[in-house]
Amino acid sequence: QVQLVESGGGLVQAGGSLRLSCAASGNILRFNAMGWYRQAPGKQRELVAGITSTGSTNYEDSVKGRFTISRDNAKNTVYLQMNSLKPEDTGAYYCNARISYPAFTYWGQGTQVTVSS
Repeated sequence: QVQLVESGGGLVQAGGSLRLSCAASGNILRFNAMGWYRQAPGKQRELVAGITSTGSTNYEDSVKGRFTISRDNAKNTVYLQMNSLKPEDTGAYYCNARISYPAFTYWGQGTQVTVSS
């Protein structure tokens, strides 16, 4: 059973920084992609940042230049460095890991990020 455990969320003022961590059971190279999704109350969960097993990354437009996703294969951990935080970044952040064949997605339990004005 794959386990994804997020940590690092909290309350921060606008302009501050946080680093989220997603620790996975087993070798993260088994996943085709991992990423971070954000869900605000009453809104759909959306991809914030993703990274493939080959190291390519993609970001939601509003976080480009402010957030950086990275991984440490030895620690089986994916990180999201969040700088210059804005109130619109507020939400529950969920770690995601995907296998392409067969298609399957794993989710962590989430970590709350709240950015005050």
